[in-house]
Parts: sequence; structure tokens; C-alpha cells
Amino acid sequence: MEAPLLDETVEGAVDYNGRPVLRSKVGGWRSASFIIGVEVAERFAYYGIASNLINFLTEELRLSTAAAAQNVNVWSGVAMMLPLLGAFFGRFLPRTGLGLLTVSATLHSPSISSCQQTEKSLPCSPGLFQVILFFSSLYVVAFAQGGHKPCVQAFGADQFDGQHPEESKAKSSFFNWWYFCISLATFATVNILNYVQDNLSWSLGFGIPCISMVLALVVFLLGTRTYRFINRGDEENPFVRIGRVFITAVRNWRINSSEIAHEEEIRGLLPHHSSQQFRFLNKALIVPNSSKEGGHTCTIREVEEAKAVLRLVPIWVTCLAYAVVFSQSSTFFTKQGVTMNRSIVPGFEVPAASLQSVIGLSIVVSLPIYDRILIPIARNFTGKPSGITMLQRIGFGMLLSALSMVIAALVEIKRLETAQEYGLVDLPKATVPLSIWWLVPQYVLFGVADVFTMVGLQEFFYDQAPSGLRSIGLSLYLSIFGVGNFLSSFLISAIEKLSSGDGKESWFNNNLNKAHLDYFYWLLAGLSAVGLAAFLCFARTYIYGKGNTT
Repeated sequence: MEAPLLDETVEGAVDYNGRPVLRSKVGGWRSASFIIGVEVAERFAYYGIASNLINFLTEELRLSTAAAAQNVNVWSGVAMMLPLLGAFFGRFLPRTGLGLLTVSATLHSPSISSCQQTEKSLPCSPGLFQVILFFSSLYVVAFAQGGHKPCVQAFGADQFDGQHPEESKAKSSFFNWWYFCISLATFATVNILNYVQDNLSWSLGFGIPCISMVLALVVFLLGTRTYRFINRGDEENPFVRIGRVFITAVRNWRINSSEIAHEEEIRGLLPHHSSQQFRFLNKALIVPNSSKEGGHTCTIREVEEAKAVLRLVPIWVTCLAYAVVFSQSSTFFTKQGVTMNRSIVPGFEVPAASLQSVIGLSIVVSLPIYDRILIPIARNFTGKPSGITMLQRIGFGMLLSALSMVIAALVEIKRLETAQEYGLVDLPKATVPLSIWWLVPQYVLFGVADVFTMVGLQEFFYDQAPSGLRSIGLSLYLSIFGVGNFLSSFLISAIEKLSSGDGKESWFNNNLNKAHLDYFYWLLAGLSAVGLAAFLCFARTYIYGKGNTT
């Protein structure tokens, strides 16, 4: 066994005081464990809200099933999209938003009190102030999530030196174990907090996540002296560099490419595969004859960065169908579970939202099997450090996701048939005598699909983004799910309008025994199949950046 490189300085890495550091002093799993701890606490807080939000909206704020699902999707979409805009504020807002959310859930509206005293048989609506406070605090949390998520994950991955053989392997495993730990946190959240929210109080159910975020800050500060920071010097803003490439290429659109300004280009040093892809960007390397004295052109590195970002776009687009499917587990799956038999033992019912813990459990079980068994076996066949390529991993997960929608549709057909068989179609509050455990297979497939696609997307967008844009790469990965949530909300809204009226029963009828969630699931299965086919076409022609084929 080789002795540890105690005196080796990590190129480009500094400690929290800005001093160059030895490999043994900072970084690696030592510092990554603190960062993972921060994310575990943050995930506990986030899913403490997200997993049961649809029940709060329908039961406490009296929204319809379709409207509640749309609100959950839009909120989740905002939380996933804001990483592109709100990174600066990510450290300060989570505790503020969660605190306000706790207050809003604690408020007992006067209108509700008077309604309950006079018209107990009618549903009571909350006061306007409570609704405004709740949604305001909810979106403060979303904004905070947007700033926090991509920064902390990119920072965690930066603790491993990709140029060092051992740390390079550790970096690949980091994404697996990152997701393993946050899935474990999710499993605990949906089992503990959903029970608290359903059986004790919503204010306590929102207050515990607030405490969790305070603990996250403490954990982050404890690891300060172990963190490895990448010193990028006074590099120009990467957005400016990449934007200049596109602008210069457009300006030089009509100029003959034989006027390339760089001698190294004349020698053909631009990688052949890259020079042939997105050739129009090569025009950014040209300086017109009329401006050679003072004209400004782009460097090879800048053109390569622009091409790397552009290569990500087709993968981003084709994964949107997966993201739409992903958004269903915290909305309609949960509402289905509310209607079913949830008894485990006499006197105890499983909270419907707690079944989302099956996703976390599936991930917790599957990830070690994938990382420690499947990947070493695959390495023997492919010779690749990661066993299979990142895109192969993503594609297999997308296939499992499509299958989960097929199973969800079949289970919903069974639930509707059972409701009809027992004469419960017109009794929305009655329990359909079908065990909630029928929903487990679709949740399990969700979890296993996450192991492949979700973790694969994290690693892919981190690895394939230019080195100065890794936080942005992870923001792009998160934005897939942001747009996916918006698309889900749009689909629900459009289908609600098209399927209701003129005596027709909406697919999302508040009485789920008259609804047709099975139609919606079949639609999503079809969209997933189309998305997977498109993904496979683009994946076959994708050119990995930085010489990486994993």
C-alpha cells in the first residue's frame, strides 16, 4: 500500500484563509461529510413541507384537488428554477421562511372560528391574512432553496481533486453517497413529520423543520477549517465569456472561416470532434481583415466552454418528461392514498404522505447495491471507472420511470373498480376497501429510477459543465425539475378545463372515485416513452467534454 501524500499541495486549492494547502489537511471525505450533514438537515426541512403540502392545501386552505396539485407543482418549480437567479441569498432565507410558515399554520382565523360555531356541517375557509402569510412564507422558503442547493452540492464535489486518481474515484462515489444520505433524511422526514402534521398539529410540523435549518448552520460552521476552496483567481465572469462567443459568432456569420485569427487554429489544435460540432461557433475565432489591428476575438477555451453548454441543451430538454412524472409522488399519489385503507393495526392509520418514505427506502437500499456490486461488475466488462456511462445510467432510470406510470395507472383502475364494486362512488369521504400497500410498487420504481436518473443527472451536469460553471451546471440540472413541475401544473390546468363541463366528470374531480387519474397516468407514460426515445437519439451522438466518456 502506498504511503499517503502528506506533503503534496493540491493545485488551485486554498484553505478558508486563502493559503495553499496540503492534500491531507483539507478536502476529501473529511470536509465532504460536513457538507453532506448540512444537506441532510436541509432535506429534512424541505420535505417536511413538500411531502404533505397537498393535504394542507386541501384540508386547511380548502383548495380543490386540482388547484392544490397545481400550487404544489408551481411552488416546487419555483424552488427548482431559482438556483439560476437566487444563489447569493441562499444562506440567509431558509430559517426566516420556515419561521413565518410556522406562524401562518399557528394562526386560527376568526372566520374559521365563527364558521365552526354556526355552520359545522359546511367547510370553513381560512382568512385572507392567513392565506397571504402562508403563501408568502412558502415562497421565501422556495427562494432560499434556490440559492442553497446548487452551491452546496458543487462545493461538496469540489472537495475532491479530479486530477488525483484516488480522489477522482471518490468524487464519482460522492454523488451516490450524497443522494443516499439525503434519501435517508427524506425517509425519516415523511415518517416523522407527516405523522406530526396529521395527528398533532401543523404548526409543530412546520416548526421542527425550522429547528433543523438552525442545526444545519451549526454543522456548516463546525466544518469551516476543513473545507477546500478552489482558487479561480480573477477570472472573468463565465456568463460574460460564453455570451461573447455567441455574440461574436453572430457578428461574423458571413465572414469566411479561412480568416481564423489564431495560429494554433491554423495548426489544427482545436479537437477534431469539437471543431465539427456546432461549427457556427468557430466563427467566434475569426477577426475580420478590416479590424485586425484592434479587433477582439474569442479564445479556443471560450469557444469550447460555449460548445460544452450547448451540448447540454438536448439532454436537458429530453429529460423534462421524467421531471413531470417525478412531480406526481407528492401530489396525486398522496391523494390516492387518503382514500384507501391505511390501517396497520386497530386504531393506527398510516399517514398517506408517509408512503413517500418508500421512495427514500428504495434509494437507501438500491444505492449501496449499485455502488458496491453493480458498478464493480460493470467495470469488468466495460473497463470504465464508473462502470457505465452517465447517459446510460440516466436512460435506464427514465425507462423505470415510464414503467412506474404504467403500474400507477393499473393500480388506479383497480381502486376505481373496488369503489364501484362496494357502492362508494358517490361517497368521497368513505374508505375504499383496498389496502394502501397497492401503491408501494409505483413508489419503489420511483426510488430505483432516482438512483439511476437523478444521481446520473447530478453527476452529468456537474462533470460536463465548464469548470467555472459547475454551480450553474447543477442549477441547470435542478431547473429540469423546475420546468417539469411547471409543465405538470400546466397539464393539470389544461386537462381540468378540457375534461370538465357539459356534465362531464373532470379527470381531477374532488371526489377521486369519480375522477380518472388513470387516464392522466397513461398520458404521462406515453410522454415518458416519447421523451426516452428522443433522449436515446441525442445520447448516441453526445460528445463528452474534457475527454470524459463516463
